[in-house]
Amino acid sequence: MTQTQKFYRKLWAVSFVLLLAGSLWAQAPAQTGTAERPSASGNTGAAKAAGQDDAATKVSTPQTEALFRSVDQILQFASRETALPRKKEVKRRLTSRDEVVAYLEKNMTEDKDAQRLRRSELVLKKFGLLPRDFNLQMFLVALLREQVAGYYDFKTKTVNLLDWVDLEQQKPVMAHELTHALQDQNFDLEKWMKAGDIDLDSKKHPSAEEMNKDEENTARQAVIEGQAMAVLIDYDLRPTGQTLQNSRAIMKALEDGMIVGTPDSPQFQNAPLYLKEALTFPYRYGVEFVVDLLESGGKEKAFAGTFKNPPRTTREIMEPKTYLAGEKLPPMKIPDFEQDFKDYERFDLGAVGEFDVAVLIDQYAGVERSRQMYPKWRGGYYFAGHSKKDLNGPLGLLYVSKWASPEWAAQFAAVYASGLTQRYKHVDAPDEFGATDVVQNTERESLSGRNTFNTEDGLVVIEVRDDQVFVSESLDRATTEKLEADVWGK
Repeated sequence: MTQTQKFYRKLWAVSFVLLLAGSLWAQAPAQTGTAERPSASGNTGAAKAAGQDDAATKVSTPQTEALFRSVDQILQFASRETALPRKKEVKRRLTSRDEVVAYLEKNMTEDKDAQRLRRSELVLKKFGLLPRDFNLQMFLVALLREQVAGYYDFKTKTVNLLDWVDLEQQKPVMAHELTHALQDQNFDLEKWMKAGDIDLDSKKHPSAEEMNKDEENTARQAVIEGQAMAVLIDYDLRPTGQTLQNSRAIMKALEDGMIVGTPDSPQFQNAPLYLKEALTFPYRYGVEFVVDLLESGGKEKAFAGTFKNPPRTTREIMEPKTYLAGEKLPPMKIPDFEQDFKDYERFDLGAVGEFDVAVLIDQYAGVERSRQMYPKWRGGYYFAGHSKKDLNGPLGLLYVSKWASPEWAAQFAAVYASGLTQRYKHVDAPDEFGATDVVQNTERESLSGRNTFNTEDGLVVIEVRDDQVFVSESLDRATTEKLEADVWGK
């Protein structure tokens, strides 16, 4: 999909730290035999940052001056932790909630990336990862208004601290944001992030290699946020004598806490599963990626090394061993989109990465099955379009995925079929399988051969051959048959 990339394109120019990422780790149980961690950045700060009693939490002028004086000290700490040298002073400013919200609203409604965001919303709804009546833009603005705890602006080279966040909570947040400043000074974050961005919308005939690059921006986002999270946590762990590297229990608690949320974060708690996972992905998986690299190659490999040799996929972030081994999955053969979809107006296309698949399986079959299955993913892409005969009709979808073996492909096909009744109001299977048997029975382990289903939005075909799964939704039969011939090489 990777839809994470499409809305992170809207956010990467200002690197936010989410309140959930910046404070929830402090609620994790301390390891036996170690000192308790400081609690200043726990629930009290979270409640205030979530917008409760703004006026009472305004940072005073003396507090602001003290906070600004601590910037250089914290920058020095971040430089030691990352081995990234400080090259210049970092600008700093205090900003209000209204300024943050105005910036977000402006950024979410203007330019080409805003159009990408709107397209990603419809594709996510087609896959069933967002409710059909969900407003993604409004949600993101409200969520970030609730969750932003600080941000570094790549364009102005300024760390922005928030005038409604508790003073003590600002310091670990600053450690996070000042890590971004060091990354920027050493590797020019704007240029580095753009190097990982490919605009498939501008490609008339995208190649398999270009489709493979569709996740690179998301992987790079996880690098910069994972590094910053590692520094944030180590900064707050200083009084205990622990570090993130020797406190894996803290990292696990951080990951679990971020996806659950707290009573102080209603927007996040009420978010669809996909958005919870996508918004926390660069923090949760990114910090684990950094810790694995620290253990395998030290600071050079974990920090500067990943800028010089960046990961390219969410698979490499989620499974660092694949990055360390230099795994290169061969590009999948892709059909002739222009010819096969000549009766359709192209709406969107892109990769469906390991992260996307993990959440999809999680949603339709549960966490445990997802953990078993997603490492067996080996590639995927989609194409979405509207029929030229009815541009207001249902969005048509082609989705092809590749797996480690025919058995895993058949298992994924069964999971995908089981989700149809969650996505469509009416589903029936006119072939040898009944809709109740194939679709509603999530215990079914595998699905083989070619299976067809009728829905209110048209035909759905799920076909398994060898290690690949072919899915066609809401496309006319002639187009589906052309795609089958092209994908299967008939």
